[in-house]
Amino acid sequence: MAKPRVSKHALNSYTIKAINKTIRPGDCVLMRPSEPSKPSYVARVERIESSSDARAGSVRVHVRWYYRPEESIGGRRQFHGSKELFLSDHFDVQSADTIEGKCTVHSFKGYTKLDAVGNDDFFCRFEYNSATGAFTPDRVAVLGSFRYCKCEMPYNPDDLMVQCEGCSDWFHPACIEMTTEEAKRLEHFFCQNCSSDDQKLQNSHNGVRLSDMKLDTKRRRR
Repeated sequence: MAKPRVSKHALNSYTIKAINKTIRPGDCVLMRPSEPSKPSYVARVERIESSSDARAGSVRVHVRWYYRPEESIGGRRQFHGSKELFLSDHFDVQSADTIEGKCTVHSFKGYTKLDAVGNDDFFCRFEYNSATGAFTPDRVAVLGSFRYCKCEMPYNPDDLMVQCEGCSDWFHPACIEMTTEEAKRLEHFFCQNCSSDDQKLQNSHNGVRLSDMKLDTKRRRR
């Protein structure tokens, strides 16, 4: 006997009753991991499809996976932020029932401008080839609109940096032989190139008003 033909229909949206959230193509979602001890997978919904085949699940989502740095071939590096993701070339089809919630994957620039970072906020500045381990772009800008240090390590929004009041360049505390706690207590800072004898005296670690500090750290967690 011939098998009944399975019909499929594209959906513009779908409400997941378990979490009372409506998803649409283009949304970023958190998906149930293969092991409970692992963090939720992150994916971008490309297409939502209903099926008449009950065995396959009535609604399925076509997704494009985001990888975390530790899931990439090269692993996590010093400049990778804790909320950083890579948009991969890995496409998949999953049951809509595996979606645990919605999230937001910001551009790198947008993420650095957030007043507060929530649990469901992430950022992406690379696309990732899961077969070769190659990234696009293949390097990270360290100049221009991105803060940089004399070490030329790409900017990690998790790291505290100190700004020179002379040249406006930014520095990691360790790169200027300073602890993070000392950097947080700074009232004024001039880098080695901008320091005169008088300005060196202003690189003080005492009597600081926090509202006056030239510091930048990862945005507050909600």
